[in-house]
Amino acid sequence: MPKASPSETKKSSLIIATRGSVLALWQAEWVQKRILEKRPEISVELLILKTTGDRIQDRPLSEVGGKGLFIKELENVLLDGSADLAVHSMKDVTSFFPQGLEISVIAEREDPGDAWICPKFGSIDNIPQGAVVGTSSLRRASQLKHHRPDLIVRSLRGNLQTRLRKLDQGEVDAAILAVAGLKRIQLKKRITEVLPMEWMLPAIGQGAIGIETRVGDEATLSLIQHLNDSHTWDCLLAERALLSELEGNCQLPLAGYCVLNGEELFLRAAIGDPEGKTILRCEGSAPRQNAERLGKDVAHSLLKNGAGELLRKAVSTAHIEF
Repeated sequence: MPKASPSETKKSSLIIATRGSVLALWQAEWVQKRILEKRPEISVELLILKTTGDRIQDRPLSEVGGKGLFIKELENVLLDGSADLAVHSMKDVTSFFPQGLEISVIAEREDPGDAWICPKFGSIDNIPQGAVVGTSSLRRASQLKHHRPDLIVRSLRGNLQTRLRKLDQGEVDAAILAVAGLKRIQLKKRITEVLPMEWMLPAIGQGAIGIETRVGDEATLSLIQHLNDSHTWDCLLAERALLSELEGNCQLPLAGYCVLNGEELFLRAAIGDPEGKTILRCEGSAPRQNAERLGKDVAHSLLKNGAGELLRKAVSTAHIEF
């Protein structure tokens, strides 16, 4: 991560840009509390914004532009100086940044898994053929269709509570949501089971909170760098190098998850076609100092095995509602 200079200008206040959903506010308030624990003498305020992704709820993300829609407005207030930092779910962060911005801190990762929520039928093994499963993720849809081609997958948009309400009202028979978000806002009890990573590999960055700042803003960095978790940072370096190499976003059914064992990183990746007929998987390992190289190598292995064709197919069919 970037290092703050010992000669930075002192700040007496910080403004945190955040979305207004319950989960986004939980994450921003968590960062706020961690800063104040270390620096109780400064003022830390939240600037709550409604992003394009929050406003557009009637179409799948893959149709309207992908995960960048959840961070653009936050980045705009960083660029114009209205805020000092923005708090993101790292799975929503694209592989590129506007000039002058960077992810400078990544906090320790929560459970990265995908939760199956199905009060009506219970386990995924018990749900009948033809049942309807809701998700807003092409990645989840592709892997689910590959595992259970007999199920119907329907787009399920909205914040976490909205999607749960739609499930409870019977719009779908089951839903797939991130375990981390449910845990963070005290809804772990809604989880029927956590889907196995053997066939449902998480989104890149899932479960991790990232902080975006202006490049060179050492005064802000000095107040937040204690929140960085070096293990999570190195794992996400590998995952995001994979993302960058494949130019991935919400419009591509791409998954990647890295763990650190001792000083060795182990990265698994998967990419599928939107209908889940084909899933390509690849894995690799490397010393943690070679995290970015590991991500690129795994991406190249996927490309050698046909990922390029799947990428082209995903882009050409991204407007189709699943």
